[in-house]
Amino acid sequence: MNLRRFSVVLVLLVGLSTQSNSLVQPNEDDMRIKKPIRLDISSKILEANEGISQDLVEGDVALSKKRNAMRCWSNSCKWTKSYSGLVEVPYSLSDYFYDSEKASIKKAMETFHRKTCVRFVPYLGQSDYLSIESELGCWSTIGKDGGKQVLSLSVYGCLDHGIIQHELLHALGFNHEHTRSDRDQFVRINWENIPAAQAYNFHKKDTNNLSTPYDYSSVLHYGRTAFSSVYGEDTITPIPDSSVAVGQRNEMSDMDILRVNRFYDCSEYQEV
Repeated sequence: MNLRRFSVVLVLLVGLSTQSNSLVQPNEDDMRIKKPIRLDISSKILEANEGISQDLVEGDVALSKKRNAMRCWSNSCKWTKSYSGLVEVPYSLSDYFYDSEKASIKKAMETFHRKTCVRFVPYLGQSDYLSIESELGCWSTIGKDGGKQVLSLSVYGCLDHGIIQHELLHALGFNHEHTRSDRDQFVRINWENIPAAQAYNFHKKDTNNLSTPYDYSSVLHYGRTAFSSVYGEDTITPIPDSSVAVGQRNEMSDMDILRVNRFYDCSEYQEV
């Protein structure tokens, strides 16, 4: 059963002794209604994470306290594949989520279940598991981090289908597309449009690209203007064709799915 929260009502009494007016703030249920915003996934994530105190890099990657690498280097940070050939990722959902919000999270998991060998399974006391909570912002560590591993999906801006899949991919071990090792062949980073304090968000990683092509439409690709210091100016420009669409608003791309299957050796699933 959901843990329901009480709305906060602020009443101001103004006027003469015979008159009063009250000002009521929007209640929490109203605030949680999603408004349609035509932003790409990364822009929504950066907006949701703006100003939070969580120590993040690249906008939504939480640094591990148990290992230094930003890349999932070894089997220790990959979720375990069982004898059945399935990769089981135990998870729990905070009671802070309403039932409809839990349903949205489970729906985002269904693509993994249908198209990869990854299975998100209920937490039943396993030693390693994802605790999906509504902390401030949308973020996750990269790969299995050991023990209880928090993946945050704030109810204020992080429950879009694509955002949930974006963070689940991080938890499975995947970095952002714009930081992959060969990115300079495919995108130009416009350093002059990036604040010096944000430049580290664009540093390349020594990634395992799994013999897959660069994917401008990956759910993990940040948008053209991510972290831009000049409104509307590109920080990421595709090359050689600058008109190519970058980032997306919907869900995992076919290439995202292929990488999950290659990374976890899901040989029984047909490759894209």
